[in-house]
Amino acid sequence: MNLKQLADSLGLSQTTVSRALNGYPEVSEGTRKLVERAAEQNSYRPNTRARSLATGRTQTIGHVIPISTKHEMMNPVFSDFIAGAGEAYSNAGYDMMLTIVPDDAESSTYRALALRKTVEGIVIHGPRNDERRIGLLQELGMPFVVHGRASDEDSNYSWVDVNNRRAFKRATELLLDLGHTRIALINGLPTMDFARRRQQGFDAAHAERGLAINPNWLRNDEMTEHYGYQAAMDMLAAKDAPTAFLVSSMISTIGVRRALEENGLTVGKDVSIITHDDALSYLGNGRDVPIFTATRSSVREAGRIAATLLLDLIKDPNRTPRQVLLEAELMLGNSTGPARPDR
Repeated sequence: MNLKQLADSLGLSQTTVSRALNGYPEVSEGTRKLVERAAEQNSYRPNTRARSLATGRTQTIGHVIPISTKHEMMNPVFSDFIAGAGEAYSNAGYDMMLTIVPDDAESSTYRALALRKTVEGIVIHGPRNDERRIGLLQELGMPFVVHGRASDEDSNYSWVDVNNRRAFKRATELLLDLGHTRIALINGLPTMDFARRRQQGFDAAHAERGLAINPNWLRNDEMTEHYGYQAAMDMLAAKDAPTAFLVSSMISTIGVRRALEENGLTVGKDVSIITHDDALSYLGNGRDVPIFTATRSSVREAGRIAATLLLDLIKDPNRTPRQVLLEAELMLGNSTGPARPDR
């Protein structure tokens, strides 16, 4: 059904129906509800390009992704976040535009999007410790939401994040309670804010017990399977090898498990592992009983929340920025056990 057919079925003009669907204030509440109900019953979806030309609004949200291979956005976690955000956009009648750019072209891309009014809002991914995109988008007057936080940014802005510090403090405390004092942390890139917060939680748990951390048990890099494997292989070859691993990604954890198996070690018996699980739709952590003990927070849900916050900002540009801090569950699985005295 097109706009003309919908208008004819209601005995209204196409202009009235269009204005009702686009929220124009001069349309009465009764007419608006009548039109919206008829549109839903007839599965009518407005032509977004035509609507953009008529209203001067693009109904599009932008995601600018750096192409660098040394960037956390190469992590497939991104696709689940986009799936959650995409659901919210679709329900609100918005489209999504992904723009892949070289790292050194990010700023110019944001300026071009704002100048051309290509998108109505932006989601910032992978905030860094010295994040600059927040100030730039504030300068441009572009509505935005950050997936994560920037530790060194003092301004008030909207974000959705996991309580990474608390999650990794609790995970470290569990391993310490099991008698592990040689715990390795296989973390993300040190420039990424989430990795900084996870390190803080790891450090805090040790400090409260009066325990020192061996710098040889700390690793930071892009969270790939090979990275997890190589980091674990290197540490297992040492005389004072870790008895437990705390890993920032399910993907890297698979590499750690491969390294343990190649060394003839049994996960959960000889060496313990705790991972962070983003509840990926295509990489589940077991069914009834988790394979890995994990700090768990759905990145898909984070995407839905971030998109909803952004759509609210677009609807009301004067709205006070909102922040959502998600707590990760600590789920017990088969990958943890007491430290063995002989290790």
